[in-house]
Amino acid sequence: MSVVVYFSSAGGSREVKQQQNEIFQFLDAKKIIYRTLDITQSPDLKDEMRKKVGNPSAIPPQVFNGDKYCGDYQAFFNAVEDGKPEKFFKL
Repeated sequence: MSVVVYFSSAGGSREVKQQQNEIFQFLDAKKIIYRTLDITQSPDLKDEMRKKVGNPSAIPPQVFNGDKYCGDYQAFFNAVEDGKPEKFFKL
């Protein structure tokens, strides 16, 4: 399985960009291999992300490990604060 991060490369708020970058920086620092899917490249990707999350208004970043949903930025933040980021990423 591999970690997949749905993100947005265009538009959006500064807060969303910062949240995405925090996740990418964490993964890079821990040398965790991941793949990114840019929802701005295709409306189908945004629909796919929202369907997999189970929320028709979900916004990026959304994280998966294979087919398992890890969570959004808030879940990532909480896991890091609790000292359990590996559990968040289902590693």
